[in-house]
Amino acid sequence: MAPAFCVTGGRPLKGTIHPAGNKNAALPILAATLLADAPCRIDNVPKIGDVETMLALLAHLGAAVRWTGDHTVEIDPANAAPRELDPALCARIRASILLAGPMLARFGRVALPPPGGDVIGRRRVDTHLLALEQMGAEITVGDSYKFEAPARGLRPADIFLDEPSVTATENVLMAAAATPGTTVLRNAASEPHVQDLARFLIGLGAHVEGIGTNTLTVRGGKLRGAPGVVGPDHIEIGSFIGLAAATNGAITIDGVRAEDLRATLVAFDRLGVRPRLDGAQLVVDDNQERRIRADLGGHVPELEDGPWPQFPADLMSIAIVVATQCEGLLLVFEKLFESRLFFVDKLIGMGARIVLCDPHRAVIAGPSPLHGQVVDSPDIRAGMAMLLAALAARGDSVIHNIGQIERGYERIDERLRALGAQIERIDDGGKGGKGGTGGTPGRT
Repeated sequence: MAPAFCVTGGRPLKGTIHPAGNKNAALPILAATLLADAPCRIDNVPKIGDVETMLALLAHLGAAVRWTGDHTVEIDPANAAPRELDPALCARIRASILLAGPMLARFGRVALPPPGGDVIGRRRVDTHLLALEQMGAEITVGDSYKFEAPARGLRPADIFLDEPSVTATENVLMAAAATPGTTVLRNAASEPHVQDLARFLIGLGAHVEGIGTNTLTVRGGKLRGAPGVVGPDHIEIGSFIGLAAATNGAITIDGVRAEDLRATLVAFDRLGVRPRLDGAQLVVDDNQERRIRADLGGHVPELEDGPWPQFPADLMSIAIVVATQCEGLLLVFEKLFESRLFFVDKLIGMGARIVLCDPHRAVIAGPSPLHGQVVDSPDIRAGMAMLLAALAARGDSVIHNIGQIERGYERIDERLRALGAQIERIDDGGKGGKGGTGGTPGRT
């Protein structure tokens, strides 16, 4: 029997919680250490499944990897070599593709097995290939993606991405940082995790201009070892806002970056949930209005996601659960992934009133009393959304496939218990245990 969460819901959660480091910043920063000529110490690294897999990939290439603190990891890339990447490890995470840029820049070649990750719809890699080709790489697509740089190495280029892909932006950013000359990257993604990577590359010695915009100018060259830090996870912060709102709790989130939360706060305001910023703290009081604000003229409002700085796609599942507990009608439009909304059938089974119009749009009518149910976690974000729903519901729920949740949320059961959540972990032997390890498995 695989691990599962047993949840008794229907009670407000209260207390203070600290967000973990941003998973989507940690993964490219760890990959970028391959470009350094000396060890790198990275702080605020979340201990989650996806990070452990990335560290295993770096170790497979020959880098020396060791945890030196609870959330500090040191990587010495001196003995890394262009070995063939482990297909089993690559299949665990989408972020394995982030090794293409640094390996190509350092070794001149890389054979990358197809990356894994969440099954939330079509996730093309064409943008990566097209961009690296403009830097001179020759790419062969077969059972794996084979990249080979010219004999003189990659060349700087003026690149326009055919879509503002986060991981493609990061791959080109890393490759350009180690390539002498000036590379201009247009239509680039600008999410907080892309910004964190850019700042880390500056620490290694690269010159990067335009951080936070859609045009990045990179002057690359030899990179040194340097320390780095992973910023707070704005997706986890949004999840905790949703947790407080869905359970009518009072939660203080300590250690936030206000500039990362603008679109998130606008979206929750539309749902009648209005946290207060107090320096580096975000306070979600109980008894929020939880009334969906209609558009002018009484029209049904729409919540849609999009590339940064728009509302993050990774928070759409959370917003849907919150909307089930709010008065009024809401149309959600998930633009980026055609399978992300399919989890709503599980919410419907718990009592939510939702009409799935098509793979991208759903209408939520609230408030709907939710009741406990046996469900599973189809991906990281939908899994966290189901955990929120279970905590808001009356009665007991069982959530299977929690390895998906733990790929992105560190010790989530232990941290939520500190807020008063009734959540137990059923281990492989089938015995529940409050306070179990709550740790992150080394697999995904």
